[in-house]
Amino acid sequence: MLPTNRSPGILYAFVAALILGTVLGSVVQTQINLLALRNLGVDIDASTRLATTVQDLVSFGPVYAAILGVSLAASQSLAVALAKWAGPRWLITLCVLGAAFGLWAAVRLVDALAPMPTLIAATRGGMGMLAMAASAAVAGWVFGRLFVNSDSEAKARSIVPLIGLFSIGGLLVPAEVQADDNYQVETVADGLEHPWSLAFLPDGRMLVTERPGRLRLISADGSLVSTPVAGLPDDIFAEGQTGLLEVLPARDFDQSQQLFLSYSCGDAEANHLCLARARLPGNEDRLVEVEEIFRTQPAKAGAAHFGGRMTWLPDETLILTFGDGFDYREQAQKLDNHLGSIFRLNRDGSTPKDNPFHGQAEIKSEIYSYGHRNVQGLVFDPTRQRLIGHEHGPRGGDEINIIASGANYGWPIATHGLDYTWAHVTPFKDYPGTVQPILHWTPSIAPSGMTLYDGTLFPEWQGSLMVGALVDKSVHRVTFEDNQAVDQERLFEELDERIRDVKTGPDGALYLLTDAPDGRVLRVMPKPQP
Repeated sequence: MLPTNRSPGILYAFVAALILGTVLGSVVQTQINLLALRNLGVDIDASTRLATTVQDLVSFGPVYAAILGVSLAASQSLAVALAKWAGPRWLITLCVLGAAFGLWAAVRLVDALAPMPTLIAATRGGMGMLAMAASAAVAGWVFGRLFVNSDSEAKARSIVPLIGLFSIGGLLVPAEVQADDNYQVETVADGLEHPWSLAFLPDGRMLVTERPGRLRLISADGSLVSTPVAGLPDDIFAEGQTGLLEVLPARDFDQSQQLFLSYSCGDAEANHLCLARARLPGNEDRLVEVEEIFRTQPAKAGAAHFGGRMTWLPDETLILTFGDGFDYREQAQKLDNHLGSIFRLNRDGSTPKDNPFHGQAEIKSEIYSYGHRNVQGLVFDPTRQRLIGHEHGPRGGDEINIIASGANYGWPIATHGLDYTWAHVTPFKDYPGTVQPILHWTPSIAPSGMTLYDGTLFPEWQGSLMVGALVDKSVHRVTFEDNQAVDQERLFEELDERIRDVKTGPDGALYLLTDAPDGRVLRVMPKPQP
């Protein structure tokens, strides 16, 4: 039978195992993440490695302790119960195996419930998950050894209530709220399911994409056409962050009637970002001559970080953004694939011959810039002749960048943000050979659509970037001073809506899309003066 009436107590055994397991697991995850950077050729000296390990122990450790604590409480309770049936000699073995399997199950459960595909980056691969499980197994061994010297078997049941003591929480820092009495917001259309992109047609109509895979028309009189536009590509993959993304009319739409659609295609196990070209004739509500003209390679799994924003350059080439796929972040530094890049394409989907990597072996010639995490805001500034993009950081580190041909924007080698678990993605905020952002936000605002306001209705906004924010539920007005961006103010926070897209309308008004199951198109107009 199991030993009874001895010390140390069961609580001591549990706490000792949890502390050791937390320290080991935190150290292991840091080394795995740093190894991924070393494999990219990043130089990490011993002092940087040590400092990052200690910092992660302080910041990531509590998060990991919560996950490990729940898994240990459950797995070790089960191990003790099984040992009573199998015999005391199996106790330590069952504790070791239970702790390893319990952590694996807890991590996979958290991944299934969390909005991101993988919460702990070190567990993205099989070897990383095995190493983390091995660290938990050591904790199980410690618990088993101490338990045989613990008080009575009845106290083993006291482990179970510990499960309720562990939970993961976030620190929400409210941003300053500012009021503006110079505008009013009116609803143009509602009843849209997670609208993603807004575009204006020369005849006064508007196009809106719905992420689940529908293209909607708003007539020139402002009414939403009840029937979605027919003829969309039939392989749109809509799940999580994926689906139908941007719609971009050709600059000569009056003559060509052409528009371009970015969307995810494939399925959950093998998907791509696709670009299609089509025509929308006259006043019809059906696309014709639909053809896929570009598809990212290789296929990847998961439904996160697809980018998908588009804009035109003055030479009539098309810029298209693509995210890192979340679990594939190191690929953003490798030019033999499309992940984490911005592309420059001809109107037929071919590669311009003056692209920075055109004709170079083993490099995807469509790549215009790389080292991006998830670019979801894109504009061309005709006054300063520059391309501006913003991208999501993880926990902080959202960026605005001036996009230059052939440049490396650092992800995941350099970032101002931490991972969602407060672990370090990298020790470096800047790194030689990478471009620093002209503005970054920490904590994250989750930037979305963006426009460079050039309307006439709001002279005080002229030349400002208007950046939609999902988490921040507002629009940030950003201006430029000495080639640096300055976040001037938050607008429209009174709406309390996730802002997915921001556009300057041909009427000079500012248009917003709200990201919700019952999303809206909003028009911002000056408030009438008394």
